Amino acid sequence: MRKALIVGATSAIAEHVARLFAADGDRLALLARDADRLAAIADDLRVRGAAQVETLVFDATAFDRHAALIDEAAERLGGLDTVVIAHGTLSDQLACQAAFETARRELDINFLSVVSLLTPIANRFEAARAGTIAVISSVAGDRGRQSNYVYGTAKAAVSTFLEGLRNRLHRAGVRVVTIKPGFVDTPMTAGMTKNALYAAPETVAVAIHRAVTKGADVVYAPWFWWPIMTIIKLIPEPVFKRLKL
Repeated sequence: MRKALIVGATSAIAEHVARLFAADGDRLALLARDADRLAAIADDLRVRGAAQVETLVFDATAFDRHAALIDEAAERLGGLDTVVIAHGTLSDQLACQAAFETARRELDINFLSVVSLLTPIANRFEAARAGTIAVISSVAGDRGRQSNYVYGTAKAAVSTFLEGLRNRLHRAGVRVVTIKPGFVDTPMTAGMTKNALYAAPETVAVAIHRAVTKGADVVYAPWFWWPIMTIIKLIPEPVFKRLKL
């Protein structure tokens, strides 16, 4: 039975991850901004088999509150052994490139808040010499593109931070999993035209659950994004800079 903290628990992907954990009979602490939505999800998870569900209101940019929220979640669950971080925003690239303050807020939410959370979590798990951390990054971080390079920058930073954390915590028996989804059909992408590359949030959730359970380090979700991004990363820079991506 896991004692799992899920940050950004009202997101479509995180909600489906929580459902899979509930089916396993796990104890869950859910963090997100919307208290009413959290309560509704918690009720649903109890029906689905979760042994315990706690909810805590979370502001990604209230960095000074993060450590206390983690402590409170651990106290309510009687410990923590699994953390899934799934919060974030899909940046408006044009707005970000027009105003630094907008770009900085996106970096605060999509990168620095992850560091703020993972610093005390990593220290807690390192001291316990056990635990699993899974964080949603993105294929957008694999190479900078003009259409979303502020968002991609944040996700690239998240992936690099996780890589270093994985290297640090391996000897302590702590697992760090980087999840790299491609396009996902969620409320966050509601205004976008969908194509065959878009995955359902359930598909990504299954990949996360499998990685938490079976021990993968880096997971592309769905799997076909690995060859796609491998090809994109191999395009020479003199060619790549001329592409409209």
